Amino acid sequence: MEIVRKNSLEEINGTIPVPRGKGSFFRKLFAFSGPGALVAVGYMDPGNWITSIQGGGALYSYLLLSVILISSLIAMLLQVMCAKLGIVTGMDLAQATKALVGKRTAVVLWITTELAIIATEIAEVIGSAIALNLLFKITLLLGVIITVLDVFLLLALMKFGIRKIEALVFTLIATIFVIFAYEVALANPDLGQIVRAFIPQSDILTAKVAGGDSAFFIALGIVGATVMPHNLYLHSSIVQSRQYDRSDERALKEAIRYATIDSNVQLGFSFIINCLLLILGAALFFGKNPDDIGRFAQLYDALQDSAMVGAIASSTLATLFAVALLASGQNATITGTLTGQIVMEGFINFRLPLWQRRMITRLIAIMPVVACIYWWGDKGDVVEKLLVYTQVFLSIALPISMVPLLYLTSSKKRMGKFVNCPPFIVLGWLATAILLVLNIQLIIETVRMLFN
Repeated sequence: MEIVRKNSLEEINGTIPVPRGKGSFFRKLFAFSGPGALVAVGYMDPGNWITSIQGGGALYSYLLLSVILISSLIAMLLQVMCAKLGIVTGMDLAQATKALVGKRTAVVLWITTELAIIATEIAEVIGSAIALNLLFKITLLLGVIITVLDVFLLLALMKFGIRKIEALVFTLIATIFVIFAYEVALANPDLGQIVRAFIPQSDILTAKVAGGDSAFFIALGIVGATVMPHNLYLHSSIVQSRQYDRSDERALKEAIRYATIDSNVQLGFSFIINCLLLILGAALFFGKNPDDIGRFAQLYDALQDSAMVGAIASSTLATLFAVALLASGQNATITGTLTGQIVMEGFINFRLPLWQRRMITRLIAIMPVVACIYWWGDKGDVVEKLLVYTQVFLSIALPISMVPLLYLTSSKKRMGKFVNCPPFIVLGWLATAILLVLNIQLIIETVRMLFN
């Protein structure tokens, strides 16, 4: 394996001090906490909303909660592997993969990963534009153009340092959690059905609602929205921002321990939020006409309509919904930019100034959205359909990043005593194999849908 001397995300690598020696557990945990929040935010972007609320809950009630559970457990497993890879090898996943496969294959993997990042950017653009439309009544096209300005938001945040960004992201996550916990509590869902739905059912593979996507198609969208391929690259890099002793095995073990706790706690938050999204859709909209709640704007209106949601209807609920949507889109924007820099430097050893990187990615991302608006008009339903397909693409792209990660972290030569334990290896390859089979089925179904 070639030696990569350049640090990943050099401007923040090893910049955050951590307590040395026998310090307080919580003091050390606080010092290592933060990267998990940046990773977790990618698991609750606007793409999750449309698959969980409108696709999952509104069409199939609580049926797909088990898919969110399984996807979240897979995500936790993979993110722990990413943290170990970064801490032990001193390389991010892109650098380690390039060292494994060579330059030519690395270019192909870079292109695929960039497409996955752009797919995520499209979801963020759509979510933010719709939220601006709902809150301020501006057109979708103007909302899309305004999202370009968040380039400067990230640049401003970077001046305050990575620690401040981590704190801001966690605050936005907490805001989204509080809003949806409040709305779900008012919706009074069936707790018995919720508990039973965490047990996988065969109906996931066969259920189909007239006029809507199949449960299987939505389930793959949930997997793509819950297990984000670009987050694997991100986590393996940002865990290296802490100042642990790279040459001391005990320091590495401690860093892995706290990074694991941080990651699992934050991903636990994202799991709860994704469940809340689906439960809200099921409790308020299941059994309703799919044409009446198929879009964010319709959901926004429905939250104010007592005929749709009963006595809890209010403009406050609708406004909170739109605020949470905007926060979700802006949150994911921060991590998408960092990931883009990581994969560009890691795979092809090319670096752009942050503002250029951000501007190029965002301009590419808004092109299909603007094209949809140009061809079909300022219609949210067409734009939101594009959002669903971005999540399905992420599911297809996922094994491309999973396979190198599993191979590298299961290699004794590369990881030494920190190599994956046998149960992790078996579970990791089993999850990858299942995803590959499901993706083949998904491609067949998508082609069938397009031709029909």
